[in-house]
Amino acid sequence: MALTFIKETILLFMTMIGILGNMLVSVNYMFSWWGSPEKKAVHLILTHLAFTNIILLLTKGLRKTIGVYSWKNFLDDKGCKIIVYLERMARGLSICTSSLLTVVQAIIISPRASGWRRLRPKSAWHILPFFSFFWILNALISVNIIHSITSIGLNMSQLKNGYNYCYFMLDSQKGKLIVLPFMVLRDAVFQGAMGRASGYMVFLLHKHHQHVLYLQSSKILYRTPPELRAAQSVLLLMLCFVFFYWTDCALSLLLSLLLRDSFLMINIQEFLTLGYATFSPLVLIHRDGFIPECWHA
Repeated sequence: MALTFIKETILLFMTMIGILGNMLVSVNYMFSWWGSPEKKAVHLILTHLAFTNIILLLTKGLRKTIGVYSWKNFLDDKGCKIIVYLERMARGLSICTSSLLTVVQAIIISPRASGWRRLRPKSAWHILPFFSFFWILNALISVNIIHSITSIGLNMSQLKNGYNYCYFMLDSQKGKLIVLPFMVLRDAVFQGAMGRASGYMVFLLHKHHQHVLYLQSSKILYRTPPELRAAQSVLLLMLCFVFFYWTDCALSLLLSLLLRDSFLMINIQEFLTLGYATFSPLVLIHRDGFIPECWHA
């Protein structure tokens, strides 16, 4: 009981820190986007990423930690369906938005003679159709949740795979087998694009580093352009995403292969599912250093 209370308290702390951090990031980039004469597409994408992180933290983090206050059965059947549906959508939106962020940033820093340069969005408004596509895609992929999730208030003999207060029904396996290939395809396509764009940015940053070393040897002062500094921040975000996503996948695979559930591994997995949404705004805050500016304002 004490270990459960400590775990849920840590999850609650992570949730609150993550929500505050994402709110700070979204407000900062929204003001930067509206106040700047040049509407930057990256700022709009980062705002959308922070918004999806907030949804994920509210739906998953608070639902996981509500037991701290002993609010048992606080969700009915409809509440469980809505909360878990939004959580699944937010996870997919986070993957899609992170991939779009990486691709757009790689296009922005590409050389003028490169063919990628022609794909650079001429206006931040050109990004909005991608957001619409992401929401429709993940809404359709997550629709099986509506028929698969139920509240804890039903007969416990019919339930398995606990979500604390919301459970997957046993008869939902057929629907899961139908939707699972689409989820795998979505993750493979968007993470493939993310990996290719990240590798391209690493190549460009390496060339830039060699150029800086040449200028320093020639005793010429050179200042890194803001686009390249932004690319470095995006690469740190992607490293954060890859670590939490693939560690979560590895633990999920191990848990599915084990004959019995491991209490330690299940708890670690719960922390990992909130890791990217919690720490990604902290990466941006540290890299951009806009807390003093917000405090002064």
